[in-house]
Amino acid sequence: MSTELPALTPQDALVAVMIAVSASDERMRTSELVTIEDIVNHLPVFGDYDADRIRWISQTVLDLFEEEDGLDAFFGLIRDSLPDKLYETAYALACDVAAADGRLLESELRLLEEIRYELNIDRLHGAAIERGARARHMTL
Repeated sequence: MSTELPALTPQDALVAVMIAVSASDERMRTSELVTIEDIVNHLPVFGDYDADRIRWISQTVLDLFEEEDGLDAFFGLIRDSLPDKLYETAYALACDVAAADGRLLESELRLLEEIRYELNIDRLHGAAIERGARARHMTL
């Protein structure tokens, strides 16, 4: 990769993971973007976060995904920016964004699997996180 990767805050890394899931099917749906905005506006981990950074983070993720080794660079950036204690948080937020539009596409499932692997999320913990996201986004 020819460009220098930016330094991300832990909150930026969480936003980047959510954006990555939304962009994984090459179409960022409104329901996913609203979910990201709601998460950033309401969760304590984003208490002092400047939501205006979301646009910059989004562009960074999209630029990375256009690179040949962009996914590897993306995960390197996430692991460098995110403390281990927030790995499960990142996965939970990724699952919430994936579930936001009421369907999981194959590309989203593959990226969630990759996130689980790259962030070393225990299989049982991952299943519990996924089940929670499913329960939160259930419709009648």
